[in-house]
Amino acid sequence: MERADAVPDVTPGAPAPTGAPGVEGARLLDGVPRQRGPAETGCARPVADGGAAPARRRLPRPWRLLPTPTGTPFTFTFAALLLVTASVAEHAHPALVHALYQGSSTDVAHLVRTPVFVLVASALWIAGGVTSPYAVVLLLVLTALERRIGGARTAGVFALGHLLATLATEVPVGLGVLVGWLPVSSAHRLDYGISFGVAASVGALAGLLRPWLGWPLLVGFGWMLVQDLVAYTDPMTNWGHVMALAIGVALWPWVRRAARQGESRQVAGRPQRRPE
Repeated sequence: MERADAVPDVTPGAPAPTGAPGVEGARLLDGVPRQRGPAETGCARPVADGGAAPARRRLPRPWRLLPTPTGTPFTFTFAALLLVTASVAEHAHPALVHALYQGSSTDVAHLVRTPVFVLVASALWIAGGVTSPYAVVLLLVLTALERRIGGARTAGVFALGHLLATLATEVPVGLGVLVGWLPVSSAHRLDYGISFGVAASVGALAGLLRPWLGWPLLVGFGWMLVQDLVAYTDPMTNWGHVMALAIGVALWPWVRRAARQGESRQVAGRPQRRPE
């Protein structure tokens, strides 16, 4: 037998019939807090229902500081080539090594005869070997730069710094020899290495980093160059380093525009979720 105060079955969403038995009891239940749905709690729906997945915290990936064949092909190939030439310089006969250095030197005499060859060949040697600070800086800086603006543009930054800083230091020497202010031997001054390209790359990268990281990098590297210049051990080369760093800084508008274009292409290439 049915109880007189039982609440009748009511279809969800339909209004309860007025005057029906137990309506007063149903109204009393309105004071009981009901469970809130996902929209009210602010929680996203499960991924299976088409809702947004909770954002995952990005963990640091230290291996991205080093070049890889697929991620940074230019830096990886260039570093491998420098490793080969550094091994030759370390294990070959000293007379052969000196002949290779001399043939690759961007001195005035070689720039007049074979400018393209020596400008390329001189950038394939590391003065001081693989333990040189410039070798470590090259590995880290070119990797970071290539990940932001691509391999072709990174090669362009390096080559532009290497070319312009070389000409800025060797042309005055050539003019000095021509007018008799410097001896003829100055036209055969040994000049090779990656340092001009590295300095330009550091200057360019500083403009792409966050200010709390980019400015300390620029100031610290610049202070090191100024100290070398004050020491006056090799003023012509030291001035070239300062000029190369300034060249990299002058490229900030170009590298920043290239970095924005690269980010836009990455966003455009990502698959978009279709609206439900």
